[in-house]
Amino acid sequence: MSQDTMDVTDRRTLLKLTGGAGVLALSGCLSTTDEGDGSDGGDGGDSSDPYEIGMVDSQTGSLSAFGERNQRGVNLALSRVNEVGIDGRELDIVIEDSESTNQGGIAAAQKLVNQDGVPFLIGAVGSGVSLAIYDSVVEGTDVVQLSQNSTGLNLTDFPGLLRMSPSGRSQSLALSNIVADDGYDEVAITYVNNDYGQSLTDAFVSAYDGEVAYNSPHDQEQQSYSGVISEMNNSGADAWLFITYQAEFATMVNEVFSSGYEAQFYGADSVSGDDVLENTPDGSMDGMKIVTPSAPVEEENYQAFASDFESEYGRQPTSWAAYAYDCVINAALAIQAADEFTGAALQDTVRRVSGPEGETVTSFEAASEILADGGGPDDVDYQGVSGPIDFNEDGDPVGFLQVLEVQDHAYEGIDFIEG
Repeated sequence: MSQDTMDVTDRRTLLKLTGGAGVLALSGCLSTTDEGDGSDGGDGGDSSDPYEIGMVDSQTGSLSAFGERNQRGVNLALSRVNEVGIDGRELDIVIEDSESTNQGGIAAAQKLVNQDGVPFLIGAVGSGVSLAIYDSVVEGTDVVQLSQNSTGLNLTDFPGLLRMSPSGRSQSLALSNIVADDGYDEVAITYVNNDYGQSLTDAFVSAYDGEVAYNSPHDQEQQSYSGVISEMNNSGADAWLFITYQAEFATMVNEVFSSGYEAQFYGADSVSGDDVLENTPDGSMDGMKIVTPSAPVEEENYQAFASDFESEYGRQPTSWAAYAYDCVINAALAIQAADEFTGAALQDTVRRVSGPEGETVTSFEAASEILADGGGPDDVDYQGVSGPIDFNEDGDPVGFLQVLEVQDHAYEGIDFIEG
């Protein structure tokens, strides 16, 4: 992977998958302050005031690299929305930091929902954080919650919690197939001890026909994982699967390298990133295969998004930035299509503006024009830069997967596969 890139265009096959049943402020558009406007989410205040929604993101903590990528996508989407406007008004997003923890996410969401009165909440990155927010703050209210990055399987059990990124079930199935196809009939697994790690691991174990020689969780933010690494080595398995986060995985790689252990590495999407490459020795991961959600990189609207993104930020986008971008566009369209700026009204439109019944459009401008000309939410089928956004009854979208391989200490896309 080149700088901050998980999406490449050298694919061989693209197969549609259904989900399993730091901020760069944009002046006048994005706020990271703690100052609420006292709005109760009713009609959005004065008719000329911006519409205000909330976002819980990982600005600090173990998932902050994802949060940084998200903000680039958010800022680009806000610029596209506010160039056109929503019935003559702009869109503002108040962003709060989850600190990549459940409690931090709950506190951030409480501030946004209870103090700022936002009727639409984008959040969060970590699956456990998204679930904690839904359980403690959103459930039982009319507030729309749309996660930008959560892939944990258990979100499927909460149809009121929408997400833009696909379920990790397809990742787990794809990983089990890759390990088996590579000829390994034994695997050692370590996973981060939370909902995300547990659910993806359980799905992998259920799908894998070989023997799981080692299967153990680990806690986040430990100084050393030498005990885990030693036990994986002693298991006798030649294939090692890591379902964890970047900082934890980088520590593990360094300890494997210094101990002289050798194994074929596999990983879920959360282990890949520039931070890992920068903090591990050259050659320490070569040959590792990672399955990650991906945008449909050959589609014209994605390529236009990637070109604009590179012009703005000097780098290619990740799929995570694309998901965040689409969360903002989806929210803006739901607002324009709704009869009023309330959670109840947005609950009615948020799924419909990207549903398959309407006219296919690939930009906010085109979708907004249909709505401005008298069309309703069912007259619009927004196709996102991250792919189709046809939420199923469980709140999961259609998604795509890519296989990355570490070659010469860089990520290279080698295939798109069916999960």
